Amino acid sequence: MSSPPAIRWEGDELHLLDQRQLPHRVEYLRIDGIADAVDAIAALAVRGAPAIGIAAAYALALAARRSGDVAGVLKDGGDALIAARPTAVNLRWAVERLRRRGAQEPRAAALADEASAIHREDAAACRGIGEHGRSLIKPGGNLLTHCNAGALAVSELGTATAPMYLSHQAGVSFHVYVDETRPLFQGARLTAWELGAAGIDLTLICDNAAASLMAAGRIDLIIVGTDRVARNGDVVNKIGTLNLAVLANHFGVPFYVACPSSTFDPDTPSGQEVIIEERAGDEVRQQHAAEVAVFNPAFDVTPATLVTGVITERGIARPPLAESLFDLLIAG
Repeated sequence: MSSPPAIRWEGDELHLLDQRQLPHRVEYLRIDGIADAVDAIAALAVRGAPAIGIAAAYALALAARRSGDVAGVLKDGGDALIAARPTAVNLRWAVERLRRRGAQEPRAAALADEASAIHREDAAACRGIGEHGRSLIKPGGNLLTHCNAGALAVSELGTATAPMYLSHQAGVSFHVYVDETRPLFQGARLTAWELGAAGIDLTLICDNAAASLMAAGRIDLIIVGTDRVARNGDVVNKIGTLNLAVLANHFGVPFYVACPSSTFDPDTPSGQEVIIEERAGDEVRQQHAAEVAVFNPAFDVTPATLVTGVITERGIARPPLAESLFDLLIAG
């Protein structure tokens, strides 16, 4: 792998890779407080459910050290961070984890330790996802992925891409079709860039070309990431994921979701209860001259019934997902 880290915590300084500039420029934003972190998360300078959780954790630690008001930072700063992107559960999960640590040890140093632990655990989770998922990738197979659930969205290796990286390192020959992922082209700008830099064989496709590929029998496996998995196994991920799941079900293509256990949200019964972030219409209108009305949801909900399995660091949960996810990630 050769893509730069999404998050750098160096000497109590927080720097976030500005992913809006990729693939043309590699630039880091220095985060000096909660407001900077909220802006970076809301503007998608840092993105990917695990990555924004890690970034938020470090931002809280940094703000607490600089202000000395640990309780105030955790309350007000935590609320501001959670509100920056309401759909991804890792953001709230990380904030609540630092709040619990702060209640036990109201010191900025303790918060920094907790943020670093979240960062390390995410790296280990990504590797675990890769190890459990790599058996799904067969020599000569053709994969399809959507958006960016790669190294840029987490600490390293990615979630959906982790099995790809480990299979590639093991010498397995396979090919990946990468959805461009409109309207912000995370697949084209980020996934194609990082997989290509790693030497993985890939082809970039328009989002609406996936059906033709499946109809022609040219897709053997789909792996996507997710921003939240509800208690019943419903998957909330980048808009367009539901399209792929419906197509995969029709054409008999295995459809897998990859995520760390921190993305499983047992407190939310189903995807219908998840707040779906709607983003500015200009993200879509940039391709058009006319001032037209725009509907621009950032995510959609894929029903658990369309998911072949959920790849986690603890193993692969298979249907019925409501039972297997709970047994694997909570009871176990």
